[in-house]
Amino acid sequence: MDPRALETLRMVGSQGGVTAAAAVLHLTPSAVSQQVALLQREVGVPLTERVGRGLRLTPAGEALAEAAVDVAVALERARAACDDFLVRPQGVVRVSAFQSAALLLLPALLTRVAAIEGITVECTDQDVAQEDFPGLTDRLDVVVAHRPDDGAAWSAGGSIRVVPLLREPLDVAVPRDHPLADRTEVRPEDLRDLPWIAVHEGFPVAEVLGAVGARSGAAPRIVHRVNDFHVVEALVAAGHGVSLLPRYTFGGGAHVRLVPLTGVRAARRIDALLRRDRAERLVVRRVLDELRALAADIGTA
Repeated sequence: MDPRALETLRMVGSQGGVTAAAAVLHLTPSAVSQQVALLQREVGVPLTERVGRGLRLTPAGEALAEAAVDVAVALERARAACDDFLVRPQGVVRVSAFQSAALLLLPALLTRVAAIEGITVECTDQDVAQEDFPGLTDRLDVVVAHRPDDGAAWSAGGSIRVVPLLREPLDVAVPRDHPLADRTEVRPEDLRDLPWIAVHEGFPVAEVLGAVGARSGAAPRIVHRVNDFHVVEALVAAGHGVSLLPRYTFGGGAHVRLVPLTGVRAARRIDALLRRDRAERLVVRRVLDELRALAADIGTA
């Protein structure tokens, strides 16, 4: 079997269709369909089925796409075996992070990797709903993603490697002159009836705020929904509400006071997601090592 055709089939499954797979592979949809058709003729069983105006993998297609992961991992492992003999392995590693993690991690990561000759890191920021993070690994080598502290694990079958990086507490952000600003901690019942600046639904911080409301016995009074924490910090500082902000990212700010929250699990988990085959690349492994060391330094500071 042609490894390229197997990769194309795998992409159709992970991206949810021919058009999306073509965009990631930089092919035309017809080229993707032709590769899948050739593979289907080779194996002799239907690999896709039409649903509405699109295609999805059949059970046989899903089984072959899952097996294609092992093929891709074996090929990358073989390349890595040769890379181990290079004095200075070279390559580009594409890293994405959601915005606040980009602020927390990317500047120092670039500084660390700059000391490793031959490796270039290209960064981008990507913040999506939790269920959409695994799909980004088809386009990027390392995806820094977040999920609730007690949330479900990433759902990507066996094709994704998950590397835990950091547990970052979420504190209550209040203006410096707020009655709660001098407290050493607050409980959910202390926050009842306060105006909240919340993130949009589907993001980890929203689940924590929901837990605060459940524990306090009253739904939070949300007056604004903003995902950019810099904007949230400015709104809180101006007295337009309270919010939840990540401690390591915004704890040193001069404009708001972060007060630890007790009574609920108020934190987010920050993980690195990688396709299993790309995780075998030596340059990717070295960048991941630097990212893990950086996260360890932050978590123990």
